Amino acid sequence: MVTRTVDLRSDTVTKPTEAMRAAMASAEVDDDVLMHDPTAFRLETEMAKVMGKEAGLFVPSGTMGNLISVLVHCEIRGSEVIIGDNSHIHIYENGGISTIGGVHPRTVKNNKDGTMDIDLIEAAIRDPKGEIVYPTTRLICLENTHANCGGRCLSVEYTDSVGEIAKKHGLKLHIDGARIFNAAVALGVPVRRLVQAADSASVCLSKGLGAPVGSVIVGSKEFIKKARRLRKTLGGGMRQVGVLCAAALVALQENVLVMLDGDHKKAKLLAEGLNQLKGLRVDVDAVETNIVYFEITEDSKLDAACLLKKLEEHGVLVMPESSTRVRIVVHHQISASDVHYTLSCFQKIYAGVCEEKGN
Repeated sequence: MVTRTVDLRSDTVTKPTEAMRAAMASAEVDDDVLMHDPTAFRLETEMAKVMGKEAGLFVPSGTMGNLISVLVHCEIRGSEVIIGDNSHIHIYENGGISTIGGVHPRTVKNNKDGTMDIDLIEAAIRDPKGEIVYPTTRLICLENTHANCGGRCLSVEYTDSVGEIAKKHGLKLHIDGARIFNAAVALGVPVRRLVQAADSASVCLSKGLGAPVGSVIVGSKEFIKKARRLRKTLGGGMRQVGVLCAAALVALQENVLVMLDGDHKKAKLLAEGLNQLKGLRVDVDAVETNIVYFEITEDSKLDAACLLKKLEEHGVLVMPESSTRVRIVVHHQISASDVHYTLSCFQKIYAGVCEEKGN
């Protein structure tokens, strides 16, 4: 019988802390669609300040936040956005920018570190002279940290370079900053500096920060004015939303520095331990934040499905990406003891497999 659960599927699985629950219970609320909810206003104002932007807007999810941001920047249907081929917006957001917004994605290859080559970004920008046949490029999107690339961080220098390209061609720059605070902590720079070159950014509250629900998008006052209207159009306008925003304020105040840094250290410890097991391979140097990908090697006695089943028997939950690739995400409710327990489970499983095979 499983007596312990270590949930490493994602940093979205965290439960509200006691401080969050208390803040939610006592939150001062009003109708946010009418722009009267004081707790929502506090969260939006605080996040905008931290991010160095004029205004913010609470939205139910990161997917909606990114969709709204793209649609504000690409108001004319048939506009084109330059985006990474391995990005969250392109792969995991239901193609919403196209199906709902009529925005055409032009993908550029993501490198292993989450970047796109600057020259390839510039080459992907449509020549206005060809508008009779081509979509019109209006936006570039970046993702920081880059989830599919293992939580890699985009540097200030890189982001500034992309921002310069955008300005040079009269384009806007949006940053999907679902885990932007992880990047800021890992790089040792203020989060506002990481989005300084951007016209807008989305920040997830329910990933590394550990709040139960929502995201905030930030940008200019005019951007947020348009975003608020689109949020209502998409069904994201909620009433006494301060109940949710109260938990996010606690997360923003408590979970940013010490907890995120601790998550990164525990992820690195997991990566180093897993990489020592025969049958698994981890690029330890690529683990910069709270995400670890490991590969099941060809000489392994287990595929991902079999490994996951055995881990579940020990109460350890992870996320399969393919038959040979598995993701682990550390969050603030994973302790050092959980990390050591998880590694011991992997060790027992592989030791048992070797005994069964007579090796």
